[in-house]
Amino acid sequence: MQDSISKRPEHAHVPSGLALPTRDLKPRKKGITSVIDWGPDTFGWGGSEIGIRSALECTSDYIDFVKIFAPNLLLLPEQTIKKAVACYKDYGVSVYAGGIIFEYAYRKNQVDSFLQLLRRVGLDALEVSENCVSLSRDERMKVIDQLQKQGFQVVYEYGAKDPDVPMQLDDLDQIVADLLTLGIDYVTLEQSELDLLASERPTDMAQLKAREWFSRALIEADPYRFPKQHATMLVEFGSDVNLANITLGQALRLEGMRRGIGRAVNYSIFADL
Repeated sequence: MQDSISKRPEHAHVPSGLALPTRDLKPRKKGITSVIDWGPDTFGWGGSEIGIRSALECTSDYIDFVKIFAPNLLLLPEQTIKKAVACYKDYGVSVYAGGIIFEYAYRKNQVDSFLQLLRRVGLDALEVSENCVSLSRDERMKVIDQLQKQGFQVVYEYGAKDPDVPMQLDDLDQIVADLLTLGIDYVTLEQSELDLLASERPTDMAQLKAREWFSRALIEADPYRFPKQHATMLVEFGSDVNLANITLGQALRLEGMRRGIGRAVNYSIFADL
């Protein structure tokens, strides 16, 4: 996905000779933080412009992408979604629709109606996933190509919500190679697939990191296992790993963890002092 251009006034950080370890600034290519906006929730008051604006005043520098929780597109008032999407874009955060509603529309043969809804609320990007439907290679390539020709940016999510067997890295290699030919920037790896792989074939997790395309992967985390799981991912994959499924209420703490601050990362900022 292309990064949105911020229209907000610049809010400089407090000037000081004291600074935390640096990270790449936006638009960055590594250390991506992709947030999921679940709407009004104990994980962060998203969904509506007021809550989003309050969160982004604190965290917009540290959030690269936001995924609108899929059913909210059909549950929230249209004007509420419009204002939310516009707010994210104003703060330079790329925003896209979650994939489950795409799958639902695809199964019901109503993709055109779904795309009309996205246009009405100002969304020009969406996730294509196969959590609950399966696409052949030709179907996958055709769907993405058609979406792109209609002016939509696509983020692809690999994996099922309830996989029976661990993913095959060779199969994933082929899918990623196909997607790169279509100009897809990032591939999200479904949390359930990663959990099963780590449980049954832990050595493959190390091989995953070694893939040439790994910098294009967004690793889904489990919000309910924050911060322990997230800290483990930062150790296993590095502080600049691309993480997805972060909630609005977790984004700032995650940024601190990336820089070595927090009990979950054992205050590693002090290790090299």
